[in-house]
Amino acid sequence: MTDGDSPALKNEHDARDSVLEHDETPSFRESLSAAARKAGIAKVQPGEAPSASALLAAIGGVRGLVESILPGLVFLVTYTITSQLLPSVLIPIGVAGIFVVARLVARTPATSAVAGVVGIGVSAALALFTGNVNDNFVPGLIINAISLTVFVVSVLARWPLVGLLVALLTGDVGEWRKDPAKLRVAYLASGLWIGLFALRLGVQGPLYLAEQTSVLAATKLVMGVPLYAAVLWVTWLLVRTAYSRPRPE
Repeated sequence: MTDGDSPALKNEHDARDSVLEHDETPSFRESLSAAARKAGIAKVQPGEAPSASALLAAIGGVRGLVESILPGLVFLVTYTITSQLLPSVLIPIGVAGIFVVARLVARTPATSAVAGVVGIGVSAALALFTGNVNDNFVPGLIINAISLTVFVVSVLARWPLVGLLVALLTGDVGEWRKDPAKLRVAYLASGLWIGLFALRLGVQGPLYLAEQTSVLAATKLVMGVPLYAAVLWVTWLLVRTAYSRPRPE
């Protein structure tokens, strides 16, 4: 705009610039959809038959599987051999750190590996602070409790979380709750996740209170990725019954 432009023309330019800036800003719904697409549940598309490769991708692939399981296994083995706090919590941090370095060297996304190091580090720091090796499992118990609460609240609010996530992925937001089949599947699938988190807390909580460290570590491994993968698989089998294959553009 030049100095000779009229005030009306200036206002028109300002309004157009404001609209362009608004259009470039992602909406809250778009932000939620983007977050949902990054979740493991987005690796299998509604209506498609979940394959072994899709399930493996949903849990991070072979590398993600190893990165998820190995630190916990190292903790179990180290504590079983030494019964000492320091090596039991520090060696898994070293293992997780190696995963981060390997991803950086290979120039592959390291977000999940870094998140793993942070999670293991927080657990180790808590155990070292209290001097109780069992406190290494407290963050995991808290995460399961929060997850359980979120799913239960979503069901009580009549917005079951699984249905909301699938709707964000398919662009069906606002419509899926009007479809009885989709709503029924959303409630049932969300109930499965409620059962998963409740089972983890029901089994691991008493073991933590009883200070059964080795049994708790082994139980956490079994009820971690394997159980998560099984519930994810059943969730998508249920979703397929209510959602058709997305239309080609």
